Amino acid sequence: MSYTPHDLLNLQEFYRKQLLEDTMAFWFPRAMDPTHGGYLLMRDFDGKLLDEDKSVWFQGRTAWTLATIYQTIDSNPFWLSAAKSGIDFINQHCFDQDERMFFHVTRSGEAIRKRRYYFSETFACIAHAAFANASGDAPSAERAKSLFGKCIHYWENPSILEAKFTNVRPGRSIAPPMIMLNTAQQMRQHLDDPRCSQIIDRCISEISTYFVKDDLQVVMELVAPDGSVMDHFDGRMLNPGHAIEGAWFILHEAKYRNNDPELIRLGCKMLDYMWTRGWDQEYQGLYYYRDVYHRPVQEYWHDMKFWWPHNEAIIATLLAYTLTGDKKYAHMHQMVHQYAYSHFHDKENGEWFGYLHRDGTISQTAKGNLFKGPFHLPRQEWYCTLLLQDFIEKNHPQLSDLNKKP
Repeated sequence: MSYTPHDLLNLQEFYRKQLLEDTMAFWFPRAMDPTHGGYLLMRDFDGKLLDEDKSVWFQGRTAWTLATIYQTIDSNPFWLSAAKSGIDFINQHCFDQDERMFFHVTRSGEAIRKRRYYFSETFACIAHAAFANASGDAPSAERAKSLFGKCIHYWENPSILEAKFTNVRPGRSIAPPMIMLNTAQQMRQHLDDPRCSQIIDRCISEISTYFVKDDLQVVMELVAPDGSVMDHFDGRMLNPGHAIEGAWFILHEAKYRNNDPELIRLGCKMLDYMWTRGWDQEYQGLYYYRDVYHRPVQEYWHDMKFWWPHNEAIIATLLAYTLTGDKKYAHMHQMVHQYAYSHFHDKENGEWFGYLHRDGTISQTAKGNLFKGPFHLPRQEWYCTLLLQDFIEKNHPQLSDLNKKP
């Protein structure tokens, strides 16, 4: 199956409507903290608050989401003022005395936990960059550039940060080049930072060289320093959704570079490998973990269906289709879109449930916690809206004119 031009137009409107009238309407304005600033995001299916603590990741991710929506989708001033609340909370409460960031704080901003890696910094970086671009705020632009420099330094000098493991079995994770790739893409988009091109090239090279295994037709999560597979539980474990997220970062770069054929091949190959490994042929949806040699996986939640891999797959398959025209990717997009919006989406209260059993039944009802909030789902709906808008304008301009808002 493929998509007609009218199908694409309807799909664009669907994603835009879901973003503004369903997903973001679930979170805002209820998520605003009128007392301390920032966002109260740990919520049940109906929006009731489960916990007042704040995830530092999601203070940054949410501020990025709000500023991005304001600048690209809907110029309602509320989105920008709400983004500023998160930016202010981050600046006032989320940095330790050593200028590293916390991971988990109380409602008022007292530190609870600090982790060994620098993902809080990357999310704060893109939040400041998006807010600076949307508002013209010079201090946020400078803070984004400073944070980007620190992230580069941590990435290039991992021994600076406290190690989680001993040096008995050194490894190389796909997470750092993936998150630095996306951070650099955001910094390029919002602030045109001159460091971005080199960082993006290095990240893509590292992913391709060490983690994409053509002989096994997989994308690894963790490898030995030389890129070889480590035959242990951790070394054999695959995360299809994470690798598919990396695939769409690379496909996005291909699109930015005027449909670069080598990057399209790389991104589509990663998508193909991990779709094959991750798609549940019996119950549909994407498994959370797989083993590279089809052995048992250590983590007991390996066969659950989490929300965010499906967000990444919706983006990746639609990007692959618009870049290649291959009907295979249209069919894959239809499969994952249909599964996700029929199983995760809460049609009564809005937003998505986060965690399903393998058979698609709901595991638990929380829609917000330390790791889930307004980021993966609104990012998917935002990205697909703009991707389809651009594709329609370039390939079906007569329909683009019909879809322009009065």
